[in-house]
Amino acid sequence: MVAIDATDVSKRYGTETALDRVELTVEEGETFGFLGPNGAGKSTFINVLLDFVTPSQGSVEVFGHDCQREGVAARERLGVLPEGYSVFDRLTGRQHVEYAIRSKDADDDPIDVLDRVGIREAADRKATGYSKGMAQRLVLGMALVGEPDLLVLDEPSTGLDPNGAAEMRQILREENERGATIFFSSHILEQVEAVCDRVGILQNGELVAVDTIEGLRESMGGGTKLVITVDSLRNGTLETIRGVEGVETAVDGDESSNGDPTIEVTCTNDAKMDVVVELHSAGIDVVNFRTEEASLEDMFIEYTGARR
Repeated sequence: MVAIDATDVSKRYGTETALDRVELTVEEGETFGFLGPNGAGKSTFINVLLDFVTPSQGSVEVFGHDCQREGVAARERLGVLPEGYSVFDRLTGRQHVEYAIRSKDADDDPIDVLDRVGIREAADRKATGYSKGMAQRLVLGMALVGEPDLLVLDEPSTGLDPNGAAEMRQILREENERGATIFFSSHILEQVEAVCDRVGILQNGELVAVDTIEGLRESMGGGTKLVITVDSLRNGTLETIRGVEGVETAVDGDESSNGDPTIEVTCTNDAKMDVVVELHSAGIDVVNFRTEEASLEDMFIEYTGARR
């Protein structure tokens, strides 16, 4: 069954286009990562899905229910962690979860929920005194109440330290294993790569890619990442490399252990030696080079045109 079905979805604000004819299908049981630079339209799409925003054209369905015309039925099977959620004044963490339990007519134990997201010891503290990471854990716990069939999470790791982010990923895996569909936006690409079956990349409101991570690599000609250590990096060097046939991206890398500059190049397998030859022809000595499998970050740069 299809969990999310978006058809020709556009959203315009005057002359600004936030979403441009988005077509997207997320199958039941998938973990789907929704990516894009700031302002790409990710939160706008999620707001359409939640019926917070009405699309200018097109429609989104959740489990066959139109999100605008059948909003209540569409939301019945959802657990939501919105971006920038504000906790209620004067309510404790336990009371927040109890509120979610009543709202969903569920029978969860609030302490068990808080324990699962790592804030059991703060159950009876007012949530307005929570740190940003604790508040994020609390809202994730509220989203988990009632074992929803679809979890919609907008930047779920905001405010979490590395341990908290790892715990969040484990919870998402557990929810998916019990059968939940997970749809989440994130700018932390390592987290998406760790848990997602497929990803969609949104750029300027347009969905420019939807595929598995391996499928994205294949679409980049195998997705080889070449890390080259050179004796010096001159003006125009990156542009020269980008002109080599088969090169997708070329960006400054981190300095090597001995302080030499590095260049990170994503390219087809056939182009690797051509890049090295081009550097030699330009009078730049190659100190060392190695190849890696292209990461989701490399592919994101390719599809969005971003540069470090």
